[in-house]
Parts: sequence; C-alpha cells; structure tokens
Amino acid sequence: MAHSKLVRDLVAAIGAGAVKAEPVDLTLFSKDAGVTRGEVRAVTFPVDAAGVSAVVKVAKRHGVPVVARGAGTGLSGGAVPADPSVLVVTMRMNSIEVDADNGAAWVGPGVVNLDLSRHTAPLGLYFAPDPSSQAACTIGGNVANNSGGPHCLAEGNTSVHILGVEFVDADGVVQVVGGLAPDMNGLDVRGVMVGSEGTLGIITRVLVRLSPIHPAVRTMLFAFSDVASAAATVSDVIAAGVVPAALEMLDRPLIRAVENFVHAGLPVDAAAMLLAEVTGHPAGIAAEADLIVATAERHGAFDTRVAADQAERDLLWKARKSAFGAIAQIAPDYYLHDTVIPRTRLVEVLEAIYEIARRHELLVLNTIHAGDGNLHPKFAYDGSDPDQVRRVKAAADEVVRVSLAAGGALSGEHGIGLEKRDLMGLSFSAVDLDAQARLREAFDPDKRFNPGAMLPAGSRCFDFGRVSMGSPLDQVSTRPGVGT
Repeated sequence: MAHSKLVRDLVAAIGAGAVKAEPVDLTLFSKDAGVTRGEVRAVTFPVDAAGVSAVVKVAKRHGVPVVARGAGTGLSGGAVPADPSVLVVTMRMNSIEVDADNGAAWVGPGVVNLDLSRHTAPLGLYFAPDPSSQAACTIGGNVANNSGGPHCLAEGNTSVHILGVEFVDADGVVQVVGGLAPDMNGLDVRGVMVGSEGTLGIITRVLVRLSPIHPAVRTMLFAFSDVASAAATVSDVIAAGVVPAALEMLDRPLIRAVENFVHAGLPVDAAAMLLAEVTGHPAGIAAEADLIVATAERHGAFDTRVAADQAERDLLWKARKSAFGAIAQIAPDYYLHDTVIPRTRLVEVLEAIYEIARRHELLVLNTIHAGDGNLHPKFAYDGSDPDQVRRVKAAADEVVRVSLAAGGALSGEHGIGLEKRDLMGLSFSAVDLDAQARLREAFDPDKRFNPGAMLPAGSRCFDFGRVSMGSPLDQVSTRPGVGT
C-alpha cells in the first residue's frame, strides 16, 4: 500500500522495522481481548523511552492520537482506539534490572507478568499480582488497569506493588515519578498513573516492589451443594481474622467446563466450589488451614481436598486460571463486566445474575474473587449472531446496575476502557467526572492519549465543543458516598 506521510515520518523517527501499516497489521491490532474494534493508523514497536518520545512527537505534529497497548489481553477495550490513532505496542520494551538489596526492579512495560517472577525466583523474590492471564499479560497493562488476581486478596492489587513509573508525557518528554524512598515528597503522581489506562502518558519503565517467596504454601478445595454455603464460608473465614492468600469461587457451569478442559478432578456435582490458599511460616499456615477447613465443613462442605504437593497445587491453579479459556468449548465468545460487591451481598447478587441470564436466554458461568467480592460473570454467546450480541450486552449492563445497587463498583481489575465508559455516570456524579476530566487535562491538555477511553462525552462540565451538563452542583448524586 502507499504509505501516508504519517507512516513515513514514523519510519524516519524509529526505523522501518518498528512500524507496521499494512491492512492485516491494522486489523490485527484494532482490538484487544474484548469485543470492541477501533481504527488504527499505524502500529509502532519502540524499544525504549526515546523511541516512544519520538512516536509521540510525530503523532502530535500530525494531530493524531496515541494509544498504548501491551499484549492485548485486556477485556475492557482499554487498548482499542476510539478515534483513528497511532498504536504504541510496548512488547519490545522488556528489560529487567533487579535491585535485590532493595527488593525492587526496574522493568519494561512489555515484560510478561509471569516472566518477571520466573526471572527473580532464583533470588527468592517474586511479583505478587497474578492476573489469570499472567502467562501473557504485561506489566505495563497491569499498571494501566491496576490489575488484580487470585492472590491479591492478601497481597493487594498492582498499585500496592508499584514504587515508581517512567513515562512519556504529552509533549514527548520523559518523566519519572516515585522511587525507592518509602515516603516521597510532593503529590503522589505515581499513584495517579496506576490505573490511568494510558490517558495520562505512555509508560516506558516501572519500578516494581518484589516480595520474598513464601516458605510454605497450603492449597485447599471445598465443594458445596449450594452457593449460599460457599459464600457463608468466605465471610466467616475472614470474620475469624484469617485473610487467605487467595479465596476463589466457581459455580457449577464453570466447574464442569473447566474440568472437561483441564481434568483436574474438580467436583462436577457441586453447586459451588472454593479454592483457598494460605502462605507463610509452616506453623502459622497449619493453624490457618485448620480453621478454614473447619469453617467450610461447618457450612456443609461435602468434599474437602488439601493439595499434597506442588504438582497438585499447580494443577488446581491451572484449573482456576483456565476458566476463561474453557468457555471456548461452549461458545466462540464470552462477555463480562468485572464488578465488585460487598462480600455480604454475594448470594443475592449471584441470584440476580442467574435471573438476568434466564430472562435473556443466555448461559452465564461465574468465577469470583470471593474474598474481595470481585465478580466475573461470563455470558457465553456467538458474536456472529446480532441478536445474541444485543442480549448479551443488555444482560451485562444489568449486572452492572445490580452490582452498583448492592453498594459495589464498576471494576475491580479490568479497567473501564471503552466497554464501561458510558456506564461511568451510574457510579459517579457530574462533579466526580468533571474532577477526573480536569486531572486528565492537566497531563494531556489536547487529549492526545487514548481519547474516548474511561470518561464519557460531556464529563468536563464546561468543556468547549461538548454538550454542557449544566451546573455540576445540580448533578451531585444523592447516593451515599458518591459525589458527597
């Protein structure tokens, strides 16, 4: 194809081998693992901050937005351009510089999550956040979305493990925020960058906190004849003062799909199963494991399994982390919103989700970070059928509304992106949205970075060129804790 002046300038800036603009490339990179597709003007593969800076400056001269992308495993459309854009793919930025004495490392945004822990394991260290896609997702994407994972119940989401961020700003200048000091002076810009979904700058390196590998681990599986008993076990375990490393729930449809996929010996007759794990000193975890087992059995667990060795632990976790892939046996596509609810509302919200699925004539399969109430209801469907697409999106939006009505939040770890952008008004008042838009403009006044992501049109109450939402004081939510 005849390349545009934009593409020729990008090639001049970072080299022909780092720029792709053929139709197949533009199509391939026009979506992430979600369902939304955008329009890409060019795909770039810089290898360092200088390369990213050059791309940003070229795009700015041409008036074209820039969208960052890692491995494309995101499920919210966060790496999908809302407007025709230059894509900055960070996968070639995969350096790792370990500072074992300080329990930290500077890593490139293209480093795969699991590869980082494999790299540091000989030093007795690992990176704690473990999304289910950790064998493929990248550190840059984890930071952009403040990703979680099964073991974030005790360890905390990505934000807890990020000490500093190097990024390229809207002018193409390389900035560094945060650092090794335990209490940096000034505003916590590092904290603002985590979870910003590429709207404030393009991340080029990350200073991560590394944790010591735990000396002992115990992994347990429990089967229940009803969801309520599994949920009650979760609440009682945490009420007893034990915060396990992980506490995951799967419902019957997903248990059966995963077992048929992995053959891990899961209890296919159970209405729900819990996968629990405790880590720490051998003596300490023995007492915690005994308490969890006793609590589960008090709530009617009819099958209790304690992994005998590392091989069995690995098999159980392989089963849990295959939950998304297992759906391919049932339907070619799935759709979900990862809302968060209070643990105490888990049973009622799950019942509402099942009712939503029945009403829309859909199959829903649930996996839940039960310890912190992070839902992942997956609606299985065929994306080539417009009617199924319509019903799935309607059902998913209802799940969001039910979750928020229960006191929940829009997302626990997947981010907002394009998929949940237009639902932000359900959770935030006009004042809240305006404040977020003002913060974004402070970093990117011309809205060049990932425009259209996260914030719906009109978020800036007095933004020229947008429809005014009126006085922000007229829009303050009356829902407790929101806009107050």
